[in-house]
Amino acid sequence: MTEAPFKIAVSDERIDQLRRKLEATVFPDELDGAGWDYGPPLADMRRLVARWKDGYDWKKHEAQLNEELPQFTRDIEVDGFGKLNIHYVHKKSAVTDAIPLLFVHGWPGSFYEIRKMLPLLTEGSSDHPSFHVVAISLPGYGFSEAPKKKGFELVQFAEVGNKLMLALGYNEYVTQGGDWGFFITRRLVQLYGQKHCKAWHTNIALAPPPHPIRNPLTYLSQLFSGLTAADKKGLERSQWYHQKSSGYFHEQATQPQTLGYSLADSPVGLLGWIYEKLVTWTDNYPWEDDEVLTWISIYWFSRAGPAASVRIYYEVSNANPTFLTGITPQPTTTPMGHSYFPKELIVLPRKWLKAPNLVFESDHQKGGHFAAHEQPHELASDLRKMFGRGGPAFGVVPGKNGYD
Repeated sequence: MTEAPFKIAVSDERIDQLRRKLEATVFPDELDGAGWDYGPPLADMRRLVARWKDGYDWKKHEAQLNEELPQFTRDIEVDGFGKLNIHYVHKKSAVTDAIPLLFVHGWPGSFYEIRKMLPLLTEGSSDHPSFHVVAISLPGYGFSEAPKKKGFELVQFAEVGNKLMLALGYNEYVTQGGDWGFFITRRLVQLYGQKHCKAWHTNIALAPPPHPIRNPLTYLSQLFSGLTAADKKGLERSQWYHQKSSGYFHEQATQPQTLGYSLADSPVGLLGWIYEKLVTWTDNYPWEDDEVLTWISIYWFSRAGPAASVRIYYEVSNANPTFLTGITPQPTTTPMGHSYFPKELIVLPRKWLKAPNLVFESDHQKGGHFAAHEQPHELASDLRKMFGRGGPAFGVVPGKNGYD
């Protein structure tokens, strides 16, 4: 498990191939007044494709990523799957007793999501704790190797994350994750919480609805007190997601290979598939064209290709048929923190989320699914409050309280 420094270095041949594919694009037609009702508007796609083909400079953004993000790879042995070469960002704070933090992304994200928060989390101060940050590229994403065998699901993703932290010398650490990062870090806590993972934080809070047997107190409270205005607004957002924006989930969870041919062969297909989520899953975030294209280019130039990233939906759904139906498996006692953003995809009533180990909660007036990218200062501030002096998880990692 020897660490090797890593620099992104996409070949001119691959960049030229991308340009040739973009030049051969055949756009679909569009209905009058379609707007966003049917997906990304044709005008948006034409503009982005033209920029990607003729104005966007990948090498410039590649150099910026290499300069800002200390990157490495190492082989990690995964039980039953052999060695996988894993890519990650690792930046240590100048504060010796900084808190080791594992940041776990989801789909359609990547290690790119840590970029804005990295200097905030590693900053030393007498006013707030500092962190040693590890942002993993999940197997099959970014510049990590993808599994070659069927069945690579939450247990294996959690194993990779835990083994990476141990290999870096962080025998005890905390985690932060959204999207798949929630499910992966939850499973990591369930498997390794007592010994290694001392606390976890998420920006997508999920829990089963009230049930008269599983959680009778919450069920009775719900019956007698009803829902607040904020609860109703959150459930409206959740309903919108399930009715209008979750089709991708069913396709990726049932026939990922079918979709994979389009994602792997058509950069415009990949752009449309992910750009839709970047816009509709955020809270009026002012996306710049080059920002979108860098996000998409990481997928296009990824080590395994963009098709590999969607297989997690199939593998996890196949191995855990009830993981989204409301039954939380193996509840954990490890301290947990929630940050609530109004345009997250699923926004549940707070009473549903109460748990004995929920020690930190924070409300935000703005922000969506990609909190680390949309609201980096707010998310970093929450982590500082949760783990800082006076916070509910202060000193949870023995000898690493975040301060000099």
